[in-house]
Amino acid sequence: QVHLVESGGDLVQPGGSLRLSCAVSGVNFRLYAVNWYRQAPGKQRELVANITSSLGTNYEDSVKGRFTISRDNVWNRVYLQMNNLKPEDTAVYYCNLGAWSRDFWGRGTQVTVSS
Repeated sequence: QVHLVESGGDLVQPGGSLRLSCAVSGVNFRLYAVNWYRQAPGKQRELVANITSSLGTNYEDSVKGRFTISRDNVWNRVYLQMNNLKPEDTAVYYCNLGAWSRDFWGRGTQVTVSS
């Protein structure tokens, strides 16, 4: 069984930083790409960043230059470093991995950017 557990969400002021973590188990982690999605109230879930098994990365335009995705294949974790946070970054952030023709999701972690 594949499990993804997010952590690190918090209330932060505009301009602040947070690092989200996603712990993955139940799969040969190093072989799979991992995605970070977010969903703001009343909006559809959107892809924020992606990291492949070969360490290639992609970012949604609004977070380029502010967010950095990385992975640790020893501890089976993916991180999302978020800098210069803006109120529009407020959302529940989810970790996602696709394996065996299925999508696996964590329960999410809340990020709130507000003064």
